[in-house]
Amino acid sequence: MRLFAQAIDLKDDPAGIAEYLRHHHAVWPEVTDGLRGIGIRSMRIFRGGTRLFMIFETDDGFDPARDYQSYTRDPKTREWDELMRTFQRPAPFAKPGEWWTELEEIFDMDRFPPTRAAAERRTDR
Repeated sequence: MRLFAQAIDLKDDPAGIAEYLRHHHAVWPEVTDGLRGIGIRSMRIFRGGTRLFMIFETDDGFDPARDYQSYTRDPKTREWDELMRTFQRPAPFAKPGEWWTELEEIFDMDRFPPTRAAAERRTDR
């Protein structure tokens, strides 16, 4: 399984942001089926102001450059993608031509095993 994190910005338009959120509270089933169909096992999107942060897990063979947009081959998922792009704009740190920008992982707590003292604290609760 692979894990990806990406960012994008929403256009600074309160009415547009509210509409974007409404759409994401009732995502079309073709969209979630299409994402699963290309190997995305789970996806979450978080918002802070106009910044969106997306994290998703995929099958091992998933390649974002090759696979991510292939779900838009279906007319309904392409319609969703085109609609969502009307609310979005690349993050200021995006490379030319980039839409969602890949984020670099800089910390993973699982790489640091708990110390004995931490394990003892957990059993004291």
